Amino acid sequence: MNFKDFIKDKTLLIVSIILALISIEILLLAYHIGIIPKIYIAVIIILPIAISFIVEYKRKQSFYKQIENNMQELKEKYLISEIIKKPDFIEGGILKEILQDMCSSMIENVNYYKNIQEDYKEYIEMWIHEVKIPIATSKMIIENNKTPVTKNIDEELDKVENYTEQALFYARSNAVEKDYIITKTNLKEIVNGAILKNKTTLLNEKITLELKDLEQEVYTDSKWATFIINQILQNSIKYLKENDKKIEIYAKPKNDKIILYIKDNGIGIKKGEITRVFEKGFTGENGRIIGQKSTGIGLYLCKKLCNKLGLGIELNSEKDKGTEVKIIFPKNSYVDFK
Repeated sequence: MNFKDFIKDKTLLIVSIILALISIEILLLAYHIGIIPKIYIAVIIILPIAISFIVEYKRKQSFYKQIENNMQELKEKYLISEIIKKPDFIEGGILKEILQDMCSSMIENVNYYKNIQEDYKEYIEMWIHEVKIPIATSKMIIENNKTPVTKNIDEELDKVENYTEQALFYARSNAVEKDYIITKTNLKEIVNGAILKNKTTLLNEKITLELKDLEQEVYTDSKWATFIINQILQNSIKYLKENDKKIEIYAKPKNDKIILYIKDNGIGIKKGEITRVFEKGFTGENGRIIGQKSTGIGLYLCKKLCNKLGLGIELNSEKDKGTEVKIIFPKNSYVDFK
């Protein structure tokens, strides 16, 4: 609030005072009073009013400036009413009370919808754990009744299992910090866990898998890291060419980091789409032509979880030549990847 705006707001009062002064001066003409008394009367009326204007402006300017500064610094802006001081003028007091009522109402609404979301998340998690039981049972039946048909069913069940796992991790992705433990972990064990989830497809599709230099110690949560690698591995499998299917997985130390490379010789990604692969729901040309059922969630979720876990993730690709994904793990308990 500047002084010009403040004066504009007082226009009606100022005009009224001026009209009152003119009326007084006209009235005094009838009494033949000299110029000095007239000036004195005008001054004793105008001066207190001017002083009260300045004092009022300073109080209000200080209050609104405080609100403005706090709003700029405050991350949770809805808490503004809790940190501003009680003003010493009536309009400011009313504004503070209104802000407090608004904030209370908003917090109640946020908590209401947060509880609904939490209930839904718990239901999804429970449902996923329940549906895993018939999947596991079906896979056991297939194991004991192997035929070409059951072999194909087993591969489809792997896909169902992957989608249920993806749903579970997606449901938990907004609160990863409540569900992970960073520990010193062997990278080879994490990679093997992801490979094991895809063993049926790897064997059926006759995919060559080259592993090397994976005996590295990294700091991460093995469960979440296995899920991330599994998503990338499944993308590689999905977009391999028909002939000479090959995936390389290897690690290289670099300064205080370990970089895990997952490299395939698949159909690759065209140049204009590489910057968008981590966007939610983005499937690109490959997803529309080859993977008609692609959801565009896998890589988005990988990026989101990597950010939560303090891991780096990068993707490089060339059309018709393959794709390389790098996951950057810290060798120590904490590394800033920014």
